[in-house]
Amino acid sequence: PGMVWAQMIATWTMMEAANQDQFVGPWGTNQNVLGDSPAEFKGDFRNGALDFGWDKLSDDAKMNKRAIELNNGRAAQMGILGIMVHEKLGNIDALLPSN
Repeated sequence: PGMVWAQMIATWTMMEAANQDQFVGPWGTNQNVLGDSPAEFKGDFRNGALDFGWDKLSDDAKMNKRAIELNNGRAAQMGILGIMVHEKLGNIDALLPSN
């Protein structure tokens, strides 16, 4: 089990390193030669290759869409938590029939 934990931690570390804003130094130190980050907000990983009209939206519409996305993520987390609770209670078949 110790090597499994080591592999999981190494995977999480690599995922965090790959998904950080490349213009900002590790963990917000901002020590780099790339200049200022073009990201509008933390978690904005757009690279200019895909544009689905985000730049054309007003600031209010952008905040609304970010709030909707955040609420959808929270709802998904609560749904998974509910399934996990019912699995531990032993009545998961009442929610998700196997047939």
